[in-house]
Amino acid sequence: MADWGPVLVGVILFILLQPGLLFQLPGKNKQLKFGSMKTNGKAIAVHTLIFFVLYAILILAVHVHIYTG
Repeated sequence: MADWGPVLVGVILFILLQPGLLFQLPGKNKQLKFGSMKTNGKAIAVHTLIFFVLYAILILAVHVHIYTG
């Protein structure tokens, strides 16, 4: 059986945490910008850290598993 939980969680978090899509932290002029569709290096670093923290919590602590068979 294949475990699709980590793959699905990773794809969903990647889509939702793209800098500038829903929000950008930190923004260019403000700390938090919504829907700007632009990014910078600091926002990429912050969103990467948020992604890995949420991914680790969901996979290691919550044990999200989706089995196909």
